[in-house]
Amino acid sequence: MSGTLNKVMLIGHLGDNVKIHYFDDSNCVGRFPLATNETYTNKQTNEKVTNTEWHNVVVRNKAAEICEKYLKKGDRVYIEGRLKTRKWQDDSGNDRYSTEIICTDFTFLTAKNEQTQHTSNSAPINPTTAPTQTATSNNEDADDLPF
Repeated sequence: MSGTLNKVMLIGHLGDNVKIHYFDDSNCVGRFPLATNETYTNKQTNEKVTNTEWHNVVVRNKAAEICEKYLKKGDRVYIEGRLKTRKWQDDSGNDRYSTEIICTDFTFLTAKNEQTQHTSNSAPINPTTAPTQTATSNNEDADDLPF
């Protein structure tokens, strides 16, 4: 097989609110940590063990704005995307690496009645009417909101 595939599918809980950064050319990038859990029973101690894995999720443009508006810390979300590793230098000049999930699609999974009280300017959503948004690097569907 000569083709390759870089695809990630995760269901997890937000570890923090979405942090968004706007650029001069009206594009933006949103970032948030996503926690996924693996639970198993230790056969020797018969103890239930839970391991948490943290993922750095990146969303762009309209998708970032939608995530910032509707997702809050602790909310459950389905993320689809691809892995991207970035190389950068810290303040000491050392090479550092960050692996991120570049989100291409998401679905909100937290029901309206499950959400905790948010500030009055954020409207919780019902998962049956929750928007599913595809993140794109251009603004081709900037006026085409999914709700």
